[in-house]
Amino acid sequence: MTISAVLSAKGDRVATINPDDRVAEAIDMLAEWGIGALVVSSDKKTIEGIISERDVVRSFAKDQEWTFRLRVADIMTANVITCSPADSVDDLMTLMTENRIRHVPVTNENILVGIVSLGDIVKQRMKTLETESEALKGFISGTH
Repeated sequence: MTISAVLSAKGDRVATINPDDRVAEAIDMLAEWGIGALVVSSDKKTIEGIISERDVVRSFAKDQEWTFRLRVADIMTANVITCSPADSVDDLMTLMTENRIRHVPVTNENILVGIVSLGDIVKQRMKTLETESEALKGFISGTH
């Protein structure tokens, strides 16, 4: 299964934030939309970074007083790992595990086309397992 199939199932909407916006605004967006990360982009097409709940917590642990006033660019992860729609889900799971990340922007020719979370991958894998399980049950019972 490819990342393209995951995006087809979940949609290609990506929540983005400008690097000059305040961390407080990023926190509001994360909470309001119930998501764990925002892609940092000035034009909603190119990736300048990613800001996750983890980035916010680490900043807050260092300086509780100033974190909310900082710019997103001050605490974002600038070295963003991405994948393409053609990549396999298995390869992405390995990449996420090895790099201890939960959100991976999807790019096509360096243009942002989606984002996949660990939760999206798990959900897709569960659907695949359910489908396979039903097929096996049908085969065993002779109704297949």
